[in-house]
Amino acid sequence: MSTAKSSGVSTPLSSTTTLSSPPSPLLKASSATLDREVYYNPRLSASNIVEFIASRATSSSTVYIYDLAEQVGFGTWTKEWAKSGSGTAPVVDLQTRAGAGLSLVGRLSEGTSLDTVKGAVLTAYTTPSGLSMMAPSLSHIPVATSTSRLVIQVPAVLSFGETFSLSHSLAPLASAWHLLPQNLVVLLSATPQQTVDFTSLSYKLSNYHTLHFFDQYGSSRETGHSLAPTSLKETGSGSVSEVLNNAGYNFFDFVGDAQAHTVLVILNGPLALVAAAIAKRTGGLGVLIVNVLRPWDEIALRNALPASVVNVHVVDDVLNTSTQGPLYVEVFGSLLQSPNISVHAHRITPSQTHEYLNKNNAFAAFITSLVPTAQTSPLDLSTVKRVLIFGAPQAPITALPRIVEALFISSKGVSVRSLTNYDAFSKPGGIAATRIALSPKSEVTDFIPFSATLPFDWQNDGTVDFLAILDQNLLNSHAVLNYAQRGATILVATTWTAEELYSNLSLEAVSLIIERDLRFFTFNAKDSATELAGASGPASDVLQVVLTYLAFVRLYLGSAATELQVLAVGQPTLGEIFEGIALEKINAQAWSSLEEMEFTQSPEVGSPLQPFEFNAIAVETDDETVVNGAHLSSWHDAAKHLIFPTAFSPPVETSTEEYPQNPALHPESLDRTYLVTCTVNRRLTPLEYDRNVFHLEFDTTGTGLKYAIGEALGVHGWNDEQEVLDFCKWYGVDPTSLITIPVAAGEGKMHTRTVLQALQQQIDLFGHPSKSFYTDLAAYATTSVDRHALLFIGSPEGSATYKKLSDKDTVTFVDVLAKFFSAKPGIEKLCELIGDIKPRHYSIASAQSVVGNRVDLLVVTVDWMTPSGTRRYGQCTRYLAGLRVGQKVTVSIKPSVMKLPPNPRQPIIMAGLGTGAAPFRAFLQHFAMLASQGQEIGPIYYYFGSRHQASEYLYGEEIEAFILDGIISRAGLAFSRDGPEKVYIQHKMLEDSEALAKMLHDDEGVFYLCGPTWPVPDVYQSLVNALVKYKGSDPVKAGEYLESLKEEERYVLEVY
Repeated sequence: MSTAKSSGVSTPLSSTTTLSSPPSPLLKASSATLDREVYYNPRLSASNIVEFIASRATSSSTVYIYDLAEQVGFGTWTKEWAKSGSGTAPVVDLQTRAGAGLSLVGRLSEGTSLDTVKGAVLTAYTTPSGLSMMAPSLSHIPVATSTSRLVIQVPAVLSFGETFSLSHSLAPLASAWHLLPQNLVVLLSATPQQTVDFTSLSYKLSNYHTLHFFDQYGSSRETGHSLAPTSLKETGSGSVSEVLNNAGYNFFDFVGDAQAHTVLVILNGPLALVAAAIAKRTGGLGVLIVNVLRPWDEIALRNALPASVVNVHVVDDVLNTSTQGPLYVEVFGSLLQSPNISVHAHRITPSQTHEYLNKNNAFAAFITSLVPTAQTSPLDLSTVKRVLIFGAPQAPITALPRIVEALFISSKGVSVRSLTNYDAFSKPGGIAATRIALSPKSEVTDFIPFSATLPFDWQNDGTVDFLAILDQNLLNSHAVLNYAQRGATILVATTWTAEELYSNLSLEAVSLIIERDLRFFTFNAKDSATELAGASGPASDVLQVVLTYLAFVRLYLGSAATELQVLAVGQPTLGEIFEGIALEKINAQAWSSLEEMEFTQSPEVGSPLQPFEFNAIAVETDDETVVNGAHLSSWHDAAKHLIFPTAFSPPVETSTEEYPQNPALHPESLDRTYLVTCTVNRRLTPLEYDRNVFHLEFDTTGTGLKYAIGEALGVHGWNDEQEVLDFCKWYGVDPTSLITIPVAAGEGKMHTRTVLQALQQQIDLFGHPSKSFYTDLAAYATTSVDRHALLFIGSPEGSATYKKLSDKDTVTFVDVLAKFFSAKPGIEKLCELIGDIKPRHYSIASAQSVVGNRVDLLVVTVDWMTPSGTRRYGQCTRYLAGLRVGQKVTVSIKPSVMKLPPNPRQPIIMAGLGTGAAPFRAFLQHFAMLASQGQEIGPIYYYFGSRHQASEYLYGEEIEAFILDGIISRAGLAFSRDGPEKVYIQHKMLEDSEALAKMLHDDEGVFYLCGPTWPVPDVYQSLVNALVKYKGSDPVKAGEYLESLKEEERYVLEVY
């Protein structure tokens, strides 16, 4: 087979090619070839290059990829490159959950750790929805420095509605902007080149944390552009404005009438580009595009506005119209002292944004309504040739759009833009839709998004000049013909005869063909390939693509095309011999097989047709297809995972493991789970004591559960059964009725359970609601008072009220439902709104090397009194305290930082407060076993603190035995309430300062602390003082030394 010739990358014509995103940048490119391989390469999208820049080890020390980013097609290539290790920074996978972002804050808060010394430039990938969940954590981020900062690349795309449609929107952040720290730079890009430039700039802003939002909905995924590296001079101060100006950008871009009396202010994005194009053609109108939201430059805003402005209209993305957007607040504050200017707010919800992006001229109508008296010229698209190709993603022929794109890329005078979207829900196997815009390079001025030039508006008069339908079944299921404008050419790849095709067309489709005078051609690529190559197979598959490509070329060239002209066009791309067959022969077959159909009357019957909905982004690597973050071997799997979740219980998969995972055992959990049996539940503190500390033992025989010393046991606790039944009675739902709810870890799977099972075992009914729950619940309130109250609590203005309810009153989901009783969603919807019970993790208090098929826990019951006098209980500790011997419990294992030192002769210092003694019991059991086997162990200093020795000396008899046996070399026991003065473990450590300093400084000792966070500063200071006093250090160097021990895992904290 001859290779294809194209610009930079070969045309995808392998026999196995089906669906693919553009090829990966070449990771081994040298600096001399980087521009040619990555930049100026029309095969690569801006999104590819964003990942390439962000993932380089020269840009980032670590890349954190949140699941939501990969679900919108961003991050998959970074993971692939990391496997090769070719200059790619280390990659960490993270789930988007409550508290998301804390790991990033923690990494940047490590003081003098080696990461910070070397320069910790952390990069994270997430979406606006993910960022809204991270915002509370990011509010604690330390100030950025040149060696310690965070860059977050945010593909701005949102899924919403019943069809899970994707749209460009920052709406999830509307109520979270105020939580983000003020020292965060926020950049917004729209065009492909701007996206690449702002990505580079985000790493040039060396003294700032940076957020970069880019258009993953459309422009950043387009191919066909020749994108250049960012040209940036070295700056002096490195301020945001200076860095932007040196790259040729400003905080604001004004477009339109210099004497405009009406100005639209909008964040940079696809709608901003459409608005700018309209403003250039509308008298009296201007558009101010915001490239930098933070830091907000009030002076630059005023300078950018024309002196003639009277009305300023501000567009904000919001989830609901009761939420105030951040842009209006900034603009209003900046113009507050300008009495002649009126500022108007326009709150755009995701559904409105989706309409503006997909309905022809919808956004133009909105903009021109702001200046009804102005004269507007329509967008001139007369020089743009618009091509739309529909197909089944996994079919061989679906590679056609990429070959068509390669044809026009090779033409120096033609500007090519291509974008592929997917509908994974409306048809089994999914639908691929590729839009290609072609225009003379001399005519290209503005970058106008496909949403304006070729929208997916099936209810208008059509905008497509050339429509190719590569899946014949779409003709009787989807309104694909509606996208064709009057006189357009239609190419249908089909195995049907003319009669069969006609019978499969709906009344609506045939009427449209006649009414719009569409030229309708059919082409049987499969039979044609079989005639040339014989039996079906890889060679036949790729020939189908080539044959259809030649048929496309013929129709594109128009009625004057000749067979020789088509051959001449095909040869530079395909060569003279293809798959051992002369291209001339292949072309002749394509020429003779193309047939035109005439339609004179409509059929008498027909079925309603569906529109194409963009709801999936696919990335294909060398090994698999990744659709909305789900790793699939085929689009048939996509149907199972994303379209038809008909299996209400997770399927039982065969396994070669000795102890396979039971898929019915907490399928909503992301962790490997085990079913263990409670054999001991013994209270350790006296009955009259106000703390219930208890010891648990579980039998793990036959489960395959293995754990290392220091690891934690995740307990999947249940809600109290009687409280659940009481709730069901109050809510008016039968606890024995069946409901179907999502399996959180099941990639679209559902399972059916009784209401009692779901509410007792899975749903966090008595947990604490997030702010978003109040907003979500408001949609179900039937009274105005409840609805507005819920919206207020969920809004930024209601933060104080939410904080009181959450922190002081500690309200539960049930409390909220009782307080706002008119808000009563159906039980299945309520389960989705509340979410699942998260496993609680407890340090394991046993060494498996000693106890065998057993795991022990040390637990203290958590309870408290609310201001209203209601007693509350910790959900999981209450569950554990009530366990009976013989009862089954679902558990999982979580790794821990509490690990044994590599050498058992290393000195060990253990400090535990209360139940923080648990992991040290495991340590001591293990070292006692080693000693009994005659192995030499190092000195062990054990510090333990609680209130009263008589009541709370946890495992006291065992500790005394370890002391007598010489396992514990020195015990520092601090019982704070037993003496006239309070004594804590740090005081006991001061008594041993000289020995502790020697252990840590001279003998490679290891220090462990487990328990609450409050003693950490005092314990740290005790060790610093010991090093200062006995090792001749000063406080700063002693602190740096302790910090360096963290990197060596010799200063280990597990606090909560």
